[in-house]
Amino acid sequence: MSDVVIKVKVAKKAATPAAHPKFAEMIQEAIVVLKERSGSSVQAITKFVGAKYGSKMPPTYPKLISNSLKKMTVDEKLVKVKASYKLGDKLKLAPKKKVAKKVVKKVVKKKAVKTAAVWTLK
Repeated sequence: MSDVVIKVKVAKKAATPAAHPKFAEMIQEAIVVLKERSGSSVQAITKFVGAKYGSKMPPTYPKLISNSLKKMTVDEKLVKVKASYKLGDKLKLAPKKKVAKKVVKKVVKKKAVKTAAVWTLK
């Protein structure tokens, strides 16, 4: 007798988007806000991210931040200086969102040309 195997496909749930921004964005924001001259340490970055997004983060977020820091260093988005991280050239030169400037058009009023009345006497 032959065994018949029936495969049942289970519908996967759609992945729910994270309640927090991407780790790269959070790390970049932390380094910019901390403004440390010699770079921001892993502990400082983790503390900043935990304070701002702590309730929305998974419990393993310190390890995820550490992995993201290493990946961003390899991608040259960050520069490692001793035990700290600074923004690399790729993030410094990233185009910033341009704010639309209001264009004020000057309205030039045309001067009324006065025509000389020519009186002819007959």
